[in-house]
Amino acid sequence: MDIRLKFLLTLLCISLAGCSSQEVKEPDTATIPVTKAPESTAPSKQAVQTSGANPPMTITKGNKQLNLMRILDGGICKNDLQGAKGTFLLYADSSDIDRIKKEKGSAIFKTFETKIQEISSTILQTAIENTNLGEDPFALGADEAQQKLAAQLMVSFREAAVEPVNKFQKETTLTIDITAFQPSLLFFQKGCDESKLDAEGKDSSG
Repeated sequence: MDIRLKFLLTLLCISLAGCSSQEVKEPDTATIPVTKAPESTAPSKQAVQTSGANPPMTITKGNKQLNLMRILDGGICKNDLQGAKGTFLLYADSSDIDRIKKEKGSAIFKTFETKIQEISSTILQTAIENTNLGEDPFALGADEAQQKLAAQLMVSFREAAVEPVNKFQKETTLTIDITAFQPSLLFFQKGCDESKLDAEGKDSSG
């Protein structure tokens, strides 16, 4: 794999088997584990510090309600000039988790961790490749340019997620959803260095 496409999502310590707790843990690294919590419980402020909003704690997928299980930070360079970074959200059906624990035991979730890492990498890489990160001559300033790019990436991310997520669900019987958190997305257009994607406030779009 081209090093420019190296996947930088920090997916350490993803453990769906530990999702029975009601407490939201405070992060101490770039990876931000979030255990199952009621809707009134806000996620870590550090996870959404690039935006003024919090991601939803639950979403509806089909006839199921999925709970926010993890908040992940990551980024990728499309080439030497262009790239993106942001926050990515993992949702899962807690009733599926409970059922799978009873049927197969908690150890099975270690396998799920590996699969989720793989599909997350595939989704982000595909979404970035399918998003035009070139400068928009019609954008009224850097803020509008970033907003337009964020909207494009959200569409690309949702489209890229359909096939791998559906395949995962069929193989595991665990209903999940993986999505980008739009207010957190930051784009680079005049230089992208994967070793510096975590640098605070670095915006090469302007």
